[in-house]
Amino acid sequence: MTELTTGSCLCGTVAFQVAGDFDRFFLCHCSRCRKVTGSAHAANLFSVTATLTWLAGEDRIKTFKVPGTRFEKSFCMDCGSALPVVRENGIGMMVPAGSLDSSLSIRPNAHIFCASRADWDDHLDLVQQVDGLPI
Repeated sequence: MTELTTGSCLCGTVAFQVAGDFDRFFLCHCSRCRKVTGSAHAANLFSVTATLTWLAGEDRIKTFKVPGTRFEKSFCMDCGSALPVVRENGIGMMVPAGSLDSSLSIRPNAHIFCASRADWDDHLDLVQQVDGLPI
């Protein structure tokens, strides 16, 4: 059965739908992914067969490409939220997992570019876990 997944940006201006299955789910620790997320890693889903439909706000999407590379980042121009990127040739897409409103049936396949991990990104499972804002 083909999966139907929905997502949006933080402010709700941009909404999208992905029809099809995701092939891979990577947690990427490369320096570029750390820069664009401001975090330890990016959580990105990939598909070469799924199709993306913009439901709202397509005119508010900006895409930045690092010159001379394949690295691209799409985001909402209003709130800055990460959004899907469809490759220039139209074959394949990357969807930031955090942009999805639907639950996923796929789990991450791997941590990648671990040699580039931030030096503070080690043994995070040992850090205190709090269900809300700490007091």
